[in-house]
Amino acid sequence: MSSIRDRLTAMHLAGHSQQITDLRDEGGLADGTARDAAVLIAVTERPDNPGVLLIERPSKMRSHGGQVAFPGGKLDRGETPVQAALREAHEEIALPQSAVHVIGTTDRFNSASGFSITPVLATVPPDLHLRANPAEVDEWFEAPLSHLLDPANHKENHIFWKGRNRSFIDMEWGGHRIWGVTGAILANLSRRLRWHETMR
Repeated sequence: MSSIRDRLTAMHLAGHSQQITDLRDEGGLADGTARDAAVLIAVTERPDNPGVLLIERPSKMRSHGGQVAFPGGKLDRGETPVQAALREAHEEIALPQSAVHVIGTTDRFNSASGFSITPVLATVPPDLHLRANPAEVDEWFEAPLSHLLDPANHKENHIFWKGRNRSFIDMEWGGHRIWGVTGAILANLSRRLRWHETMR
């Protein structure tokens, strides 16, 4: 087992043994019944600087066009969140399911767009030969886990939306803007893993 996998597994277990009642969630902004979805938080097993695989959606997409996201999508009938996250990652960036070591699920996030999203934390070998599916992904990239989980990089912004003030996490890396659902899931994961406290 890789050392980063060891550390993340221990952090995941310790973090989920504690109750956190004020994690970010937007379920109160959604209309109708939430649809189940899952995303894959794939951490590369780099000993000194592990990263997270992220994608950028094509700007022409009807919803969430041009946004940075985790690989993922809606659950098919009969799928578990883990199965859906792995399937979507393979479809979107050709990530081999056999290369993914699943650590576990983390806090479900209910989005304002009506999805109930289960993030799946996992590790993958570094330097895989991945390919973006042009129908769903403009490009994929790897951002440092330490940057994404550092609360100092989580800028809180506000917009007035659907008659309410909505707050969201906004961060940047390598010319990419990471915000919305992806920013919220990373902020919640940061609190669960307490990465910067543990790694001091």
